[in-house]
Amino acid sequence: MKEILQDLSREELNTLIEQLGEKKFRAGQVYLGLMQGKKLSELNVPASLRAALLARFEDEPVRILETFVSQEDGTKKYLFALADGNLIEGVLMKYKYGNTQCVSTQVGCRMGCKFCASTLGGRLRDLTSGEILGQILAVNRSEGGTLKDRAVTNVVLMGSGEPFDNYDNVIKFLRHLTAEEGIDLSARNISLSTCGLVPEMRRFAEEGIPLNLTVSLHAVTDEERARTMPIAKRYKISEILEACANYFERTGRRYIFEYTLISGENADEAHALALAKLLKGRPCHVNLIRLNAVKERSLRAAEEQDAKKFLEVLEKQGISATLRRSMGSDIGGACGQLRAQYSQIFPDGKIS
Repeated sequence: MKEILQDLSREELNTLIEQLGEKKFRAGQVYLGLMQGKKLSELNVPASLRAALLARFEDEPVRILETFVSQEDGTKKYLFALADGNLIEGVLMKYKYGNTQCVSTQVGCRMGCKFCASTLGGRLRDLTSGEILGQILAVNRSEGGTLKDRAVTNVVLMGSGEPFDNYDNVIKFLRHLTAEEGIDLSARNISLSTCGLVPEMRRFAEEGIPLNLTVSLHAVTDEERARTMPIAKRYKISEILEACANYFERTGRRYIFEYTLISGENADEAHALALAKLLKGRPCHVNLIRLNAVKERSLRAAEEQDAKKFLEVLEKQGISATLRRSMGSDIGGACGQLRAQYSQIFPDGKIS
C-alpha cells in the first residue's frame, strides 16, 4: 500500500510540492482537487506532476463500493473500500438542519461492547487521518457538494472504531476538517463519541477543538456497565464524570451521554431515576437510543413505550434528554452491520 496524500496538511503539501521542484501555486491546485474529492489521476495539474504523485501515493485511498438508500427516511449507508482491500462503512442522515455523516476511525474495534456489531471481529487496524477525511470527501462529491456548498454539513465520529484509541490520527483529521483553507467545518458541527477512555478525554480537553463530546454510558453503576462494556473494568463512571467536568471547564461546551436502552438490562423506571440522580445538576444532555439488534448477540431493544417512559422520567427529574429517532433500520443502519455481512462473502474482510 502506498502513502496517502490526503494525510498531508496544506503546509506539508506545500513542502512536498517544493521538494518535487514544482512551483508553489501547484500545491494550491492539488489541495483544491483533493478537497473536491478527486482522485490523483483526475487532478488538474501537469501530467508530470500527476505521475510523480501517483508513483508515491494512492490514487483513490477511499472509494464508495456500494450505496444503500433507506426507503423509510432517505438515510444512505455507504460501504467504503480502502486501498489495501479493507472495508469500512458510514452513514449519511438527512435532517431539516442539514446532512450529518457518520464516519469510522478504525477497521473494526477492540473495545468489545456487547451491543455493537463493529467489535465482532476485533480491531484490524487504525485509519489514517486521510482515510477518515476521505470518507467525507467521497460522500460530499457523490452528493453533488462543493467546498462552498457542502452536501455534508455535520460530522459525527460514531462509526466503527473508538476514536480515542486512534488518538493521533483522529486529532490530525479534526485539524484537517476544521482548517479554513479546506472543508472549514466548525467544531460545533462535529461530535465525537467515546466509550470513556479517561486519559484521552483529559488530553483532548487541551487540544483546543471545542466539539461536541459524547460519552457512551449505557449504565448507572460500574457493575452493570461492565456487563456490556469491558472498558468499565478499567475506568469507573466517577472518573468519566470528572473528565467530562474538566472538558466543560476547559471548553465551555456541555457534554452528551449516550444511553442505549436494553430490555431487561437498563431500561426500567428505577434505572431512569438512578440515571437522573447521577447526572443531576451537570451541564449535560442524555441521548436515549433504542438498541439496534445485532444477530450475533442476545440483547433485545426496549419497547417503544418503555423508551418513552424512560424519557418522561428523566425530563420530570430536570434532565435534558431526547430519544433518538431510529434511522436507516431497513438498510442495517447501525455501525458494523454492513461490513459484517460482507465479511461473510469475503472471509478475510477484504476485497481484492
